[in-house]
This record gives sequence, structure tokens and C-alpha cells, in this order.
Amino acid sequence: MLWETTAQGQRCGLCPHKCVLRPGSLGACRVRRGGVVGMETATYATSVLHQDAVERKPFYHYRPGTIAVSLAAPGCSFRCDYCVNFRISQFGRDGAAVWTAKEVDPWAVVERARKLNGCVALSYTEPSLAIELTHDLARVGRAVGVEVIWKTNGFLTPAAVESAAQALAAVNIDVKTVNRRAHRRLTGGDVRPVLDAIEGFRDRDVWVEVSTPMIPGLFDAREIAEAIAEIDPAIPWHLLRYTPAYRMNQLAPTAPQEIADAVAVGRAVGLKYVYVERALGAEGRSTCCPRCRGLLIERGVWSTRENRLDSGRCPYCGCEIEGRW
Repeated sequence: MLWETTAQGQRCGLCPHKCVLRPGSLGACRVRRGGVVGMETATYATSVLHQDAVERKPFYHYRPGTIAVSLAAPGCSFRCDYCVNFRISQFGRDGAAVWTAKEVDPWAVVERARKLNGCVALSYTEPSLAIELTHDLARVGRAVGVEVIWKTNGFLTPAAVESAAQALAAVNIDVKTVNRRAHRRLTGGDVRPVLDAIEGFRDRDVWVEVSTPMIPGLFDAREIAEAIAEIDPAIPWHLLRYTPAYRMNQLAPTAPQEIADAVAVGRAVGLKYVYVERALGAEGRSTCCPRCRGLLIERGVWSTRENRLDSGRCPYCGCEIEGRW
């Protein structure tokens, strides 16, 4: 999917790198390859097959308490030095990332999710590289009420957003920084397509949440919060505490006070829902009504504890709470 033939070779239309590949040559992602008559992919496979709560992705406004059957095809269109999943995401770039994936049977995965009244999640690596698998999972899932969700870097072409939106119920998109130079230095790609993807999925009725790793020297709470709020202040924003990992293992973890300050900044610029999974305790994970501040959803680290919403509204003041409940 998402390629065209040119005089120089096959041009991939999945991510903005738009690699032109002759037969046998690999794209920047290292998992899509030029073939004799078309584009070949190594991502109809997964290195991960397990189940956990959808809150762990994280999704806080999509079907609270739902179990997600999780897959992760090797590869990524980014090359972040802090990646905790580098042993699968950096396949083809790092010798420590060896091939461990096995072919996926979409019917078996969907049936597992159906028995759990759950969904299928592609995460840990870059799910957009498995666009063909995503569509097959969605096609099988529609017949039995199983939805597909992504945790993605959002580095997609408009055509890829259009295609993926037809298969997805929800996406959580990483926004690492909105500084274009810093983003390119960290990831190898421009941030503008990421912000466009947030808007594109939202406009196509895919539920969108955003995550931001608080990388020292890169994180600017106000800039990122304002960029999200400009698209839609109801988009939930998840602040992820930085912990040393991969090649960025010499920096200290984010201090709790810095995280609390970032939450305050997000709310001050108008974001309705700002979350922190662990560092601020239960309060950081809770959903409160943006109008009356009544406590609506209580979460533990691993799952939802109590959901007081009444048909998607605050039971105290009637305010509509955005989400897919």
C-alpha cells in the first residue's frame, strides 16, 4: 500500500521521508523494501503478543477498562536516542535489535480480542509501518465488533493519514517537541507532519490523544500545550516522565515538581485534560470535570478503578466529557 512507480524506482508514500527504492533497497525505516513489481514489507509480523489495559498505552478517554491485545511489528521511521523499545524499534539500525518477529494471523488476534470484549493495539514500535496488517485487522474486526488502535509517532503523509483513518478507532500520537530543528535532530524527521496528523485524524473522526516524553533540554511545556490547544483543547495530553534509556542514559529522571509545573502550564493554556501516569499519584491519573472539577474517573497505574460518567457526561453538572466511552 501507499507507493508509486517512478523512473528512479518505487516511491514510498507512507511517511514524509518518501524514500525512492530500487529492487532490494531498504527505506529509512529498514522494514519496507523495493520489490520487482511493488513495495515489500517485513511488518506483517509481530515481536510482541500480549494483553493489557488500554490505559497502559496510554488511552484515558477511549473505552476505559478495555483490554488491548497488543502487537509490535519491528521498525520505526524515527531514530530516537532515548527509545526504551530500541531492541525492536531500531531493527536494521542497531545490532542489538535482532529479528524476533513471527507472522501474524489477523483472525486469531481478533478472536482473542473478541473473547476479552477488547480491542487490538499496535504499539511499542511504529505501527504505521504495518499499515497493511492494520487494515486486515480492522476488516476482520469490524465483523465482530473489535476495533484497532495505534500508539504512533504520527510521522505520516496526508495519504497515509487518510488510509489509516479508515481502519482506526483511536490513536495516541507522540509530540516530543514542536521546535522543528530540535525534532529533526532527535528523530531524523520534521515535526510539522506530526501536528498535521493530529488534526487529520481528528477531522476524520478518529479519537486522538497526545503523549509527550519530558526529555531534558528539549521539553517546553508551554510550546507543546499551545500547539495541542490550537488544534483542540479537548485532546487529552499525557506527560511522560523521562527516565534514562538507550543512548540517553546519563541524564536524571524528570523531577516531580517539574512534572507538576508542566501540568499547571497545560491547564493554564486551556487544555481540559492533562495526565501523568505515576509521578503525581492517583490525582495525576484522574479525570475531573473541566466545568465543576468533580471527580469522574479514578485510575490505578494498571487500569481504571471507577468510572462515574453518565452516558459520557458529568453526573454532577451535566457537562459533556469528550471521549469514546
